[in-house]
Amino acid sequence: MKELNGRELADYIKERHAHTVKALRSKKIFPKLAIFYDNDSPAIAKYMSLKQNYGNDVGIEVEITKISTIDAEEKIRAAAEDEKVTGIIVQLPLTECNMSILDLIPLKKDVDGLRGESDTATAMAIHWLLTGYGVDLRGKKIAIVGHGKLVGAPLEKMWHESGYDVTVYDKGDDTSTLPECDVVVTATGVPGLIKSEMLKYGAIVIDAGTASEGGILKGDVDDAVRERNDLMITPKLGGVGPLTVAMLFERVLQATQK
Repeated sequence: MKELNGRELADYIKERHAHTVKALRSKKIFPKLAIFYDNDSPAIAKYMSLKQNYGNDVGIEVEITKISTIDAEEKIRAAAEDEKVTGIIVQLPLTECNMSILDLIPLKKDVDGLRGESDTATAMAIHWLLTGYGVDLRGKKIAIVGHGKLVGAPLEKMWHESGYDVTVYDKGDDTSTLPECDVVVTATGVPGLIKSEMLKYGAIVIDAGTASEGGILKGDVDDAVRERNDLMITPKLGGVGPLTVAMLFERVLQATQK
C-alpha cells in the first residue's frame, strides 16, 4: 500500500505561505480569516482547529465565531464589510442556519468556493494531492461517491471540464460497476461504506469522507481496505484535510494581494 499523504505536501506549501505573510507584514498588510459555525460536532471542531493552527504557524489571524439563526446574517455581513477581513468561511455542515447565508459572503472573500463561482478548496486539494503524487487522470475511469456541495459536485464539474471519464455514485445508486474504476474519490460521511470488494486491484483511493462515530472521526473507507498492499490510498489522518487547509490559506493570500 502506498499512502497519498497530504500532510507532507501541505508542509511545503505552509513554508511558502509563511514567507509570503512575512513579506506582506513588512508592507503593513495583515491577512485575516473569519470562520463561522453553528454547531459543536467533533468533525467541525477538528477542522476549525486545523485552520486555527495553520494560521498561527504562518502568521495569519484566524477569528472563529459561533452563529445562530438569530445573529448569523448580522455577523456575516459585518465580516463582509470589514476591510480587515480577507477571507470568510462558513464551516459546513450547518445544523441550524440556512445555507442561504453563504450568499452573504462577497465573492472576493469566498476562499472556500462555496458560492459556486470557483472550485471548492476541498476539490482543489484532492486535485493537488493526485498531481503531487504524479497521478495522471487521463485515460482512467474515475468514480466520485457522493455528490455534496463541498466535494462531489465541484469535483465532478472540474474533472468533466478537463475531459476526464467521471462517473458519480450518489445516495441509493447501484455501485456494482465501482470495481471497474481506476480512481475512487469518496465523500459521503458514511463510515465504512467502501468495502474491499468494491475496489479493483491497484486502485487509487481518496477518502474525503468525515463523520463522528462514538466521538471518533472516521472516513468512508472500511478498515479492512487498508490491509491491502496493492492500493494507493489516503491515510486515516493527514490525507485530504491538510491540503484543504493549505488551499484555503492560499486563497486568503491571493485575496490579500488583489
